[in-house]
Parts: sequence; C-alpha cells; structure tokens
Amino acid sequence: MKITQNTKLALDWTDPSGTNPPQISDLEVVFKNVVNVALGFAGIAFFVLLLVGGFKYMSAGSDPKAIEAARKTLTSAIAGLLIVILSYLVLVFIGTFTGVDLTQFKIVNP
Repeated sequence: MKITQNTKLALDWTDPSGTNPPQISDLEVVFKNVVNVALGFAGIAFFVLLLVGGFKYMSAGSDPKAIEAARKTLTSAIAGLLIVILSYLVLVFIGTFTGVDLTQFKIVNP
C-alpha cells in the first residue's frame, strides 16, 4: 500500500511517497496515529454507553434491578471518560513541573 501525501495520517512522514525506507522518526507518526485512533474509539465507546445507559434507564419503568443496571452503565461510561481526561491532565501536570512535554511522543537523537 502506497501512502500518498494527501492522506491525513501521512502528513508527518519523512518520505510520504514510499520510495525511501522508513526512518526511526516515523515511529513518532505511528504512535501519534495510534493514540488518536484510541482516543477516537474511547469517545465513541463513551457515547454508545451513554446512549445504552439512557435507553435502559428510560425503559426500566419501576423495576429496581433494571434501574440499578442502567445506573451502573451510566456510571461506568462517565467514569471511563473521567479516566481518559484525568490521565491527560496528569501528563500535563507532570509536564508543567518537569518542563518535559509528555503529551508529545518525540524520539531524541543523541
């Protein structure tokens, strides 16, 4: 598969045409793309769980077990979102005190 320069994921490749072998710095791009896809899936999962929990809650009626299951689903969805947000904030917080940007994956040449 040949990656073209018009592809959004290939903007930072050292050689987007694919004629030269990949460089070690291309791992930065791979890591960034993997993190972006993982965060996208986390957002989609949060949205789906929020919809499912809301539907369960609305359709539970007066059944206490169904209401509790719906609350657990909603709580899990919100807890997952908070974990993702707090993990990013911890990286920013550590970066503020150490002066190292932990939110960017960079390979440093010696």
